Amino acid sequence: MHIDPKDTSNIRFTSLTADSVLVPANSFVLGRSLEYFKIPRDVLGIVTGKSTYARSGVIVSVTPLEPEWEGFVTIAVSNTCPVPAVVHANEGIAQVIFVAAEQPCAISYKDRKGKYQGDGGISTSKI
Repeated sequence: MHIDPKDTSNIRFTSLTADSVLVPANSFVLGRSLEYFKIPRDVLGIVTGKSTYARSGVIVSVTPLEPEWEGFVTIAVSNTCPVPAVVHANEGIAQVIFVAAEQPCAISYKDRKGKYQGDGGISTSKI
């Protein structure tokens, strides 16, 4: 079996609302930010993991929030450890670094009609 980000038909996810989740060894979960973001045309956001989880082998993928993107951030959380790891809800697992541009971008995510625009929940990869 393999995973292809352009064909997610063979990936099975289970929805869960809980105070914590046990991420199996060498596996990952998708989460969602509590905050809804509306990125201005002259700003880029960079989502990165925080060190407390990273020091435990739990890694958050680095994700850009492009100019004029809006929505909840889908956060991929990977457990790189050989044993299960607990991830707690409503805690800081990631942070956003905002970078201001000298001028607005020529073509924004909204202009390109980006496929993740307005994400209301957790989104798997889209073709």
